[in-house]
Amino acid sequence: RLSPPPSLATKNIIPPPWHRQAAWACVFTMMPKPTTSYHLYHKFFLYSFALLSAEAFAPSSTALPLQLQTTSSASSSPSPAASSTAVFSFNPLQSFFSSASQKGMMASTSSQQAEQLQSLTASKLASLGMSSSWDEIRSMLESKQTDDERNFRKNLTKGYGKASPLHKLRLFDESNREEDVKVTLYRDSASWCPYCQKVWMTLEQKRIPYRVEKINMRCYGDKPMSFMAMQPSGNIPVAVINGVTYNQSNDIMYALEEQFPDHEPLVPDATDSSKRMFAQELLRLERQIFSAWMYWLTSRDGSDGRLRDNFISTLMEVERALTSMKGPFFLGDKVSIVDMMFAPFLERMCASLLYFKGFQMRVASGKQSNYPAVNRWFGAMETLESYQLTKSDYYTHCWDLPPQLGGCVPEAGSEPFQNAINGLTQGSWELPLSPHNGGIEPDWEWAGDDNASKREAVERVSANWEAIVAFAARGAGKAGFPRYGAPLADPNAITNDAVHPFVSVALQLLCQKLLADDDGDAKCDKAMKEIAYLWKKEGGDEVIEKVVMSLEYLRDRTGVPRDMRLPAARQLRAHLNWAARVLSSA
Repeated sequence: RLSPPPSLATKNIIPPPWHRQAAWACVFTMMPKPTTSYHLYHKFFLYSFALLSAEAFAPSSTALPLQLQTTSSASSSPSPAASSTAVFSFNPLQSFFSSASQKGMMASTSSQQAEQLQSLTASKLASLGMSSSWDEIRSMLESKQTDDERNFRKNLTKGYGKASPLHKLRLFDESNREEDVKVTLYRDSASWCPYCQKVWMTLEQKRIPYRVEKINMRCYGDKPMSFMAMQPSGNIPVAVINGVTYNQSNDIMYALEEQFPDHEPLVPDATDSSKRMFAQELLRLERQIFSAWMYWLTSRDGSDGRLRDNFISTLMEVERALTSMKGPFFLGDKVSIVDMMFAPFLERMCASLLYFKGFQMRVASGKQSNYPAVNRWFGAMETLESYQLTKSDYYTHCWDLPPQLGGCVPEAGSEPFQNAINGLTQGSWELPLSPHNGGIEPDWEWAGDDNASKREAVERVSANWEAIVAFAARGAGKAGFPRYGAPLADPNAITNDAVHPFVSVALQLLCQKLLADDDGDAKCDKAMKEIAYLWKKEGGDEVIEKVVMSLEYLRDRTGVPRDMRLPAARQLRAHLNWAARVLSSA
């Protein structure tokens, strides 16, 4: 029987996060065999398949591939029907899987030795004048923050302040009340989806209050049953506006324009027929360049360069369209719905074509380009808070696009760009950081100076340090099963509990270095070296190895914009590399 058990189907009970482990264990280890307990084995075997098939409508909780702002347990965003859904909370096989997964993770270090090493570490930090308390690090951060930065978390809960991907409620200011919110946006949890991005930008640009429900993309997790009931295809975004559900991004954008006429208009006035007609032509051009990009990105170009030439020809049409207007945007001096449609895909074209094809569209300010109007348009978009909020970096895009598209095809000559984007080039994710990543990706100068970026990185880590330590320690733990399409996604991975205290210390020293002045910076370098030598001497190579694996795991999964903005992410990635390098050299 491969259908879900009646108890799950009729009572709306979601199988627990452990059901997949239990089910696959049964499938692979409890094959029917001649035994007096055959009947019991047979029932358990079939029930296991039923649990697996139940995933289609009752998904287990998942964690995100790049998630920093989460709880330490793997959990998806709450579903609208969560209050009426029962969830198993007891895992009868938890002890079996925990013991099996943890075995050998710190094989050469006993629990008593680990506790002794923690005590020695605390004493060493105290003797060096370094903090070993996250509360102290938060105090150090707050002493350096601006008023707006100090109020960030408080504003998040209220829905106020500068926009952030962490907002679950967006009221903009105190003139709006939560009970008056008429829009709920269902968007992707990792901020990868381009269709979600253009709706998200529209809400922000028009300053329409809204709630956010975060839904996994299929390539990195399961979708809640309640969402699938509302959107059988599983596609995102979805929006509920004044009680009506809209299941397609363009429909959502036009519904927002129609139902909120008192907010900033993004469609040309009905009396301006020529501009409206030009807008329609531009929207057709947006689909043309999308198609040219997709064909080239997902194919290997022939010796005649036909796919490359077709894309460049279409890009030149976009360049001419922008040049024809008096102003940096597609319809002139003011941003419009046309810009919202183009933005997610032009952004991803810049990242992916450079990484996979070695083709550069975007250059740093002041540098010559074959596409000056396109670069000027990007500069204008980056003055908008709505775009600043949703903008991602090249690294995140180049790792999130292949699983969404079924693969991207690299071509000869792209290797140097891949190395720079992946942080393998000196100055990319190494201190000191090179401006504009060596000319590869323009710096986000609008995001503040280096000190502001460092404070942002420390804020995100220190505010959620327990979950981040547990997440990072997956790198020294066990891979999950089954795997998802996104190569950096492993929602079922098992953390290494034994290494948590040591990862925490490494992150504490990293945060103190981020906040330090020149004298304090040298002090942090010395402290990290002393700790590395202590761990090497008292704990052996294994402790160092597991901590380094954890730091690198976190480095590779820091996502933009979900976790922080690009300047902060580069600082965090570079400082994680610093810590890993110092530890490895002990």
